[in-house]
Amino acid sequence: MKVILVVLDGLALRVAEHGLGFLQALCLAGRGRLYRLECELPSLSRPLYECLLTGVPPVSSGIVHNGVNRLSTETSLFHLARAAGLTTAAAAYHWVSELYNRSPFEPGRDRHVSDTGLPIQHGHFYYADHYPDSHLFDDAEHLRLTHAPDILLVHPMNIDDAGHKHGLSSPEYRNAARRADGLLSHYLPTWLDAGYQVLVTADHGMNDDRSHGGTLAEEREVPLFVFGEGFSLGEATPRQVEICGTVCSLLGLAHDKPWCRELLA
Repeated sequence: MKVILVVLDGLALRVAEHGLGFLQALCLAGRGRLYRLECELPSLSRPLYECLLTGVPPVSSGIVHNGVNRLSTETSLFHLARAAGLTTAAAAYHWVSELYNRSPFEPGRDRHVSDTGLPIQHGHFYYADHYPDSHLFDDAEHLRLTHAPDILLVHPMNIDDAGHKHGLSSPEYRNAARRADGLLSHYLPTWLDAGYQVLVTADHGMNDDRSHGGTLAEEREVPLFVFGEGFSLGEATPRQVEICGTVCSLLGLAHDKPWCRELLA
């Protein structure tokens, strides 16, 4: 199976529950399911990118704050997929490139990559938090159409950016989530028709102080939507550290990562 992992940066569960109308419609039609995840601590972006993509929590990975700028020392799902001869791709924030491809990020060299020797072989990486989500989804679709990746990471930033500017309870934050849902309504049916298994989640949530990093429910509780024939759509209590291993299992990779068996058909 091929997999697309969408990480809607900064999306709190409580906003996902009422703001992502298209994804919720698929769930109500029995074509997907929403699960609650509690993110690892600290509830910060770079540590949780590492957690989602390696299955290792921040206190163990050493990526414990956003300023840790170095290559990961863990084995990511990109490393495992490349080693198995699969094709990897990402349209994502430049911190993902710094974790798995090259660090520090040099835009002229690293913004657009196509190199089968890298863990993320094909990528479009951005470095402005206000980079439009519409452009990011177009970047991802370009990668899918051009390279037919087995694993594609799609990582837009506008929800998080709106949260930092306006806070959890603001119309700007909620509307950023609604716009992401609209973009997914355009692409997700095409991805599913192409045979992809799709997971939509977030790294962390957001609070009314226009930040995150701590233990408040709105900072830690995030959604996990799943779509595709590879999923059971049954009862499950997935953990954030199990996303990497679950994706690896969908891809048919041998791995030693924690994973959620109940999620899969």
